[in-house]
Amino acid sequence: MFDTLDEIRTDCANRLIRAARDRKSPMHTPVIVTADVDARVMVLRAFDPVHWTLRLHTDSRAPKAQAIAADPRMAAVFYDKGAKIQIRVRGTGRIEAQGPVADAAWAASSNFARRCYLGEGPGAGSDGPTSGLPPEFEGVEPDDAQLLPARENFAVLLIDIAEVDWLYLAHTGHVRAQFCRAGDGWQERWVAP
Repeated sequence: MFDTLDEIRTDCANRLIRAARDRKSPMHTPVIVTADVDARVMVLRAFDPVHWTLRLHTDSRAPKAQAIAADPRMAAVFYDKGAKIQIRVRGTGRIEAQGPVADAAWAASSNFARRCYLGEGPGAGSDGPTSGLPPEFEGVEPDDAQLLPARENFAVLLIDIAEVDWLYLAHTGHVRAQFCRAGDGWQERWVAP
């Protein structure tokens, strides 16, 4: 399937680009892990193939924001069952609630998506099942004025990838490769699965 490490690194980048752009991509919703060993599924919003940075959206009040501020080590797992390819990455995360990256991500979001940041915040207690949204926004798309308070809760999670572990599952024998950032380039190697 892949004969060179350069082909694999290019394939990883292409898969992550597609995962961010195509909500039907099997890698669109990776498992994101913070250093406090908490894992959750999140939506990949963008991948920068030049800097190898992932962008995801989050609530600035979420417990993961405090966990990342305390220890920025992070990991993510992407899996494409049809292609039988797993991509694991490690790196450092940072939360940006203000500034051009957060502002651009907010501006590119739909009002329906922005309404998620109107509630009490992730982990808030409830007497019963809840979406966390104020009742007037259940199933309703708010207008721009109604969303003004939501902007202060919106943030982006940026993960700068330092290591990539690629695994191809094959009945003839699995194949695995690893990549580690080294300055502006990569150290790369084949490894046993």
